[in-house]
Amino acid sequence: MIDRNLKRALGQMTYGAYVVAATHEGTTRAFTSTWTFQLSFAEPVIGVSISPKHDTTPLIDATDRFTVSLLAGDQVEQGQYFSYPGRRFRHVGDYLTDVEGHPVVDGCVAWLGCRVLGRVPIRDHVLYVAEVDAYGEGRIKQPALTYSSRKGWRIADSPARQPGESIRDKLLAMLEEE
Repeated sequence: MIDRNLKRALGQMTYGAYVVAATHEGTTRAFTSTWTFQLSFAEPVIGVSISPKHDTTPLIDATDRFTVSLLAGDQVEQGQYFSYPGRRFRHVGDYLTDVEGHPVVDGCVAWLGCRVLGRVPIRDHVLYVAEVDAYGEGRIKQPALTYSSRKGWRIADSPARQPGESIRDKLLAMLEEE
């Protein structure tokens, strides 16, 4: 069990909100993931942390494939829907559409078709390392949906610096002064 104060600190972490989906033999399952991230600048490789108990896991393991839909800030409903266990919803509703064999959330910012390269067991989850071998842009200019267990759903659209301000230039100038 995680210490209460540590849990509160970890709860401040903010993540992008994604729907990970897989299809095998006509069955599609999906779940909302906030533990999805790019692993390389040079190669199109991502990581997704998935519970082996999740009903999507056997589909991914059978096909070595999954799709990640990057949710837009106005897609809280889709994010919430897929955050419930599959047994609560015996179907995936009208939120997914098939795009060239990839189960994709309608209206998402973009989607990534992924082929599993490897699996790393990490206590109660498995880190799936995957290569992006297909993708599509949706509403690419829309701000992303984010999530924090302490702050809930958020829209990531506020710039952290002023236009024209270059933190990099400021830091390089500081180095030159030394």
